[in-house]
Amino acid sequence: MVILITGAHGQLGQDIQKECENRGIPCIAANSHILDITDTQAVRIFVKNHAPDTIINCAAYTAVDDAETEWRRAYLVNGIGVRNLALAARDAGAVLVHYSTDYVFDGRSTLPYTIADAPNPLSQYGKSKLLGEQEVLTHSDRFFLIRTSWVFGRGNVNFPRKVLEWSKDRDALSIVNDQVSSPTYTRDLARATIDLCETGYFGLYHITNKGSCSRYEWTRFILETIDWKGSLSPAQSSDFPTPASRPPFSVLDNFGSPEVLGYDLPSWETATENFLKELDVIP
Repeated sequence: MVILITGAHGQLGQDIQKECENRGIPCIAANSHILDITDTQAVRIFVKNHAPDTIINCAAYTAVDDAETEWRRAYLVNGIGVRNLALAARDAGAVLVHYSTDYVFDGRSTLPYTIADAPNPLSQYGKSKLLGEQEVLTHSDRFFLIRTSWVFGRGNVNFPRKVLEWSKDRDALSIVNDQVSSPTYTRDLARATIDLCETGYFGLYHITNKGSCSRYEWTRFILETIDWKGSLSPAQSSDFPTPASRPPFSVLDNFGSPEVLGYDLPSWETATENFLKELDVIP
């Protein structure tokens, strides 16, 4: 098996590379300078020349607030770019792995969202990711479409990294308590992705670390783990207005994934501890 990884310099792309290296799986790591997924001809030629068995798309436009005004760019990367990969994969007989997000849901549910629930995104970012899902479903016949949430890993800026930075020069923090989801560690997601590819059980999956929390609860766990001595208080999303609306409750129900993989991902608490160890923040 030869895997092409697009968006290879992102936090998930880097851990997919590491997972492939650990397993001895040949991979082609392509960042946006090597392969611009929005360039239809470039994608077609690159895939034809390299003939991968599997394409794992980690390329994405992720600036949630900027997407409200830069929606054309978000739709181009998260929608049209995905179409390009889906068509190229189909022509090459390759499997496509694509990641979507909890932001395709409106967050009005009181129960975790399953793969049977209908999306209803609130933001342009969420709509662009839903467009990507639709392109996969329309143009791919051999695919893994993986929704995940609150992704964090060593390779890039993310919420835990921001919390660690804030903790260095502030003695008081206020974090929203009315946004709830499931943090997902890129190392765990990378392992699950490759395991899923090896099953050949194509389809739509929800994959996150086990359990859920609010941004406030996640922050409290991080700060207690690093023994921060400051003051943390809960806040409301309305205290910090943003251009894009976030779903208040976007926990994904992983039903269907453990049944195929044979295991659950570790809890978000364990994943967060492992991440802090990876950063050498805790022993």
